[in-house]
Amino acid sequence: QVQLVESGGGLVQPGGSLRLTCVASGSIFSINAMVWYRQAPGKQRELVAAATSGGATNYADSVKGRFTISRDNAKNTVYLQMNSLKPEDTAIYYCNAPDVVLVGTPNRYYNVWGQGTQVTVSS
Repeated sequence: QVQLVESGGGLVQPGGSLRLTCVASGSIFSINAMVWYRQAPGKQRELVAAATSGGATNYADSVKGRFTISRDNAKNTVYLQMNSLKPEDTAIYYCNAPDVVLVGTPNRYYNVWGQGTQVTVSS
């Protein structure tokens, strides 16, 4: 009933930039938090950045000052602007909406994940 679709990944040189986009679609009534995670080969999935519908944001220490999360609540879309990319940023980036409320089910929260988009930082 709800889908998250990420886009914008790719190959970029160290120091470059990418902008990831995640669009939520379906019979959505509201989404509070939207979160970007990443998982590098052989490592656990880690939180990169999060944003609430009210505008609060949170970042992993490793990306502070380089990445910016933003949202368009009307479009159920979240962005991740990634600047000054480093090889250690290489990972699959996943979009997550942990508290989606659907039309018609106001007391139920859905935890939804996207399929991921690959980001590779290499010269």
